[in-house]
Amino acid sequence: MRPADEVLGAVGFSVLAVRPGDTCVTMGVSDLPVVAPSIYLSLMESACVAALSEYLDAGETTFLTHSSLEIVGSATSGVEIRANARVINIEGRELTFECEVYENERQIAAALIKRSAVERVSFLARTAA
Repeated sequence: MRPADEVLGAVGFSVLAVRPGDTCVTMGVSDLPVVAPSIYLSLMESACVAALSEYLDAGETTFLTHSSLEIVGSATSGVEIRANARVINIEGRELTFECEVYENERQIAAALIKRSAVERVSFLARTAA
């Protein structure tokens, strides 16, 4: 990974056209036809990955280690939602992101997400052992 002073402040974005399968009722987590919280989290994780695309070395990747999600609104099927992520802290190989999800100008969710940078092959070898 590039030096922390280069990575700090990096931003990434992700967009999703919400489908019926993305709702709580379809996923079986509620009887409300609104976007499931796991979808918001996945969209924010995608924005985190995009933020790091220019800063990881060949063979490096990141994986989720912690998230704190706050839902402040809701969206339904048929709309487009977008997430942004910004690196706000780096401690060793752990990166902290401040993330938000919007539908147009209306904020729907926010999160602090921590991801650890790892060497892909050795990480997979440890998980297979």
